Amino acid sequence: MLRSMTVDQDAPEESEPTPRMSSTGHAEAATMSTAMLKAMAHPLRQRILQLLRQRRHLRAADAAAELAEPANKVSFHLRVLADAGLIEEAPEKARDGRDRVWKVSEGSWSLGNAEHPVPDEALGDAVIQALVAEHYDLVRRVAAWAPEYTTGRETHVHGTFTRSSTHLTEAEFVELMAVIQKAISDAEDAHDENAPGTRAFDIDIIAADDTL
Repeated sequence: MLRSMTVDQDAPEESEPTPRMSSTGHAEAATMSTAMLKAMAHPLRQRILQLLRQRRHLRAADAAAELAEPANKVSFHLRVLADAGLIEEAPEKARDGRDRVWKVSEGSWSLGNAEHPVPDEALGDAVIQALVAEHYDLVRRVAAWAPEYTTGRETHVHGTFTRSSTHLTEAEFVELMAVIQKAISDAEDAHDENAPGTRAFDIDIIAADDTL
């Protein structure tokens, strides 16, 4: 699935992005193409991607029903996402050759950095604003749940709000983010998707140094 999206990871700039290996032994994020940015900049396609991340596999009709959108409209936007390489078919989940089931494509993507700038600044800004909106929604959900957990009225762990401060060099910070991302990827790879009690967790990581 789509592991992560960053704005600071180093990656090669190619028409067909190919992640390279980092010192931690995992694939680094590849720079997003213009087609990917265009696909992600559309509000409905953002909702479709979010739903796919939560459900893992979806048919157009199922997505249309959950999003309360016409099926033909959702099918069109699914094809746009597929053409951009953000989603792909999951034939192993299909009932027959005519049944089209979709899943998020494997990979981690970077919007750009100093060495490999975003190919379209306006589209990059639109994607960043969409990610910020999703982050605010996640914070709102955790803030609404936290009082229930801290007072003992809720006993199950549905989220977390953790804050840490540390002193690192820029290189050490970049390596720390790579280690954290690898830990998330390793945990997902080791997970049995049929395990009882499986839930979809959204994990946002935001950090800044004291110069911002």
